Amino acid sequence: MTMLSEYSNNIIMQINPINLPRTHKNKIIIAGPCSAESEQQIMDTATELAKAGIKIFRAGIWKPRTKPGSFEGIGEKGLEWLAKVKKQTGMMVATEVATHEHVCKALEAGVDILWIGARTSANPFAVQEVADSITDKNITVLIKNPITPDPELWAGAIERIYNAGIRNIAAIHRGFGVYGETIYRNRPQWDIPLELKRKIKGISIICDPSHISGKRELIQDVCQQAMDLNMDGLIVESHISPCSALSDAMQQITPAILSDIIDSLVIREDNRTDEKISLLRAQIDEIDKTLINNIARRMEIARKIGEYKKNNNMTVFQSNRYNTVLEKWTETGASYGMEGEFIEKLYELIHSEAVRQQIDVIKNRKD
Repeated sequence: MTMLSEYSNNIIMQINPINLPRTHKNKIIIAGPCSAESEQQIMDTATELAKAGIKIFRAGIWKPRTKPGSFEGIGEKGLEWLAKVKKQTGMMVATEVATHEHVCKALEAGVDILWIGARTSANPFAVQEVADSITDKNITVLIKNPITPDPELWAGAIERIYNAGIRNIAAIHRGFGVYGETIYRNRPQWDIPLELKRKIKGISIICDPSHISGKRELIQDVCQQAMDLNMDGLIVESHISPCSALSDAMQQITPAILSDIIDSLVIREDNRTDEKISLLRAQIDEIDKTLINNIARRMEIARKIGEYKKNNNMTVFQSNRYNTVLEKWTETGASYGMEGEFIEKLYELIHSEAVRQQIDVIKNRKD
């Protein structure tokens, strides 16, 4: 699991559960198109979502695109359409902001919820500009994870908004940039949002299955995974006519399909225990104790190896050995149904500690 640093461990924030309506099975559901494209598109989509019981409507007004020339949002006039949605449907409205001007225009238009996108959350200067621009301290701010899997950067963005006097804060988990083959547009890496929730007490986490999936056929499965991990809600891209969308057409779904997905979600009980699960947890505790003892024994042997290398003028790190052992670990782990990425991370942590132990010996440090 990717861990937050000591700096992030020391963040002192009292973030209460976010003050947004919980509708479907006591979850927060935010839905609407990736981008506002026309008044009719916005109003038609919002009307259908309202009929489905959605209370919060989202639409991008300014869209940060990877390449110039792509559709970069309708701009300020789209805020008028959001105001109309709010007036005619009673829904709260949300949009993405990235600059001082965006914040000011959105607040002037009566936008209820601001969100900070993945590109912006990766830039502390940009996050600080947004934080300094928010004059309404009762506004709700949602902060997407940065594109890179850096939990410290994510926590730092949250802290900047918190330090600006905002208390109605939540995080959006939208997955992380993918390198290599994967079925997802953005790799979920569920361990990172769960670690964030553990470190920042009270933080609500809303899953963005659209950006994780990248394909509409994967959205239902990602939504269910998020619910199984007890996330607080979903922010889903929904368009009245997804195939004609000017941005992210492949990952948007109709309001009707979204309604079906929500109705099908299984919401499991949180914090309920019984005799059976208590017995199973007791078994895990015993295994964990044995695991720590075995790792400690492994480190004792690593120190003996360090002593030998010191006496025989050998280097601490030997890449051939590392690669050979990692390959064996990966093969063994796969035979038990464990992913190679997990095995690689686990071995890296254990090996790093073993190297540290050997260096201590070579430098004649005391335990």
